[in-house]
Amino acid sequence: MTSRSRALALLTILGALTAVGPLSIDMYLPAFPRIADDFDASAAQVQLSLTACMVGLGGGQLLAGPLSDRWGRRRPVLVGVAAYAVTSVLCALTPSIEALVGLRVVQGLAGSVGVVVGRAVVRDLYSGVAAAKYFSRLTIVFGLAPVAAPLLGALALRVTSWRGIFAVLAAIGVLLFAGVLRLLPETLPEQRRSASGLRQTVRAARIVVADRRYVGFALAQALAFGTLFAYIAGASFVIQDAFGASAQTYALMFGGNALGMVVLSQVNAHLLDRLQPSTLLGAALVTNLAATAGLVLVSGAHSLAALGALLFVAVATVGMVMPNGTSLALEGHPERAGTAAALLGATQSATGGLVAPLVGLAGEGTARPMALVMLSCSVLAMAAFAVAGPARARRASPAPEPVRR
Repeated sequence: MTSRSRALALLTILGALTAVGPLSIDMYLPAFPRIADDFDASAAQVQLSLTACMVGLGGGQLLAGPLSDRWGRRRPVLVGVAAYAVTSVLCALTPSIEALVGLRVVQGLAGSVGVVVGRAVVRDLYSGVAAAKYFSRLTIVFGLAPVAAPLLGALALRVTSWRGIFAVLAAIGVLLFAGVLRLLPETLPEQRRSASGLRQTVRAARIVVADRRYVGFALAQALAFGTLFAYIAGASFVIQDAFGASAQTYALMFGGNALGMVVLSQVNAHLLDRLQPSTLLGAALVTNLAATAGLVLVSGAHSLAALGALLFVAVATVGMVMPNGTSLALEGHPERAGTAAALLGATQSATGGLVAPLVGLAGEGTARPMALVMLSCSVLAMAAFAVAGPARARRASPAPEPVRR
């Protein structure tokens, strides 16, 4: 295998690991009514299974990151994807809604390993601008997976029951296990691994959270993600209920916004040849703030075109925030990349989980609650960026190519 082929294979497997979260969360959304009917459960009980998975995905990263710093990258992710496949099978066979909720926590925990290890692998191999470029490429998956997942779920429901969706997730877990075994090299040599023990893990976490720049960039990224999650939580109700648009119109707008995020992430990769990640991050946050402020101003007007244009800008800019924010946050902690990536992912998940309920607190029938939550996240993201202070990441070259195992 040539070096170019190995690089493409690594990008493919890391992208697939990144997609586990969106697939686990979004793929079974079209099956909610069928799950409720089969178990004679309420909508709230079924939605709790979604919350359970998000809790697992967020909390699991806090465990997986330090473990990968201690044991290397390959071993934890192999265990994680194997557990993910087994748990998905159990979800398909579950006898009750209560059992499904419990299993979804475990499924999220298992799926979180690949997400956090993927970030740590990139930090093992790259730094500075090179890392920001690589994270930009991974944003392709981050942007497209939430769009593709519900469509895949809907297609699966045409030929099988909701249980078949979890069977598909189990098959994805098996393929991931084979892919990691074949394509993912060990990127953390033994001499760079951390000492074992809870005390060392806590010490590493304290060092990370004591770093003002890390905290600032991590919060800036997480809060920008909060604007995205507020949009995801509220857009369906706003576009279809408040503006009377069809489900097809909503789907087209949702897909277009996701495509905008993907495109801007790739534009970001090209801009990094001339501009620093901190410069691009600041520009993206300012643009996001302007767009969300505009959303508040137009939220009282009945103009779907104005709302759609501003939502497009707000969502697309997240495609520039995520790779630059991740790169800058992890830049100062190469020896604790797993722990730093775990805290980053957990903060992001917690922010998304906190933001979603806020969108519905002020009632339905108007875009204002969603717009206000998005604006609040944007303002706080700018404040966090200011706390981090100016940063000029060095133009680092990729680390030497890892030894194949």
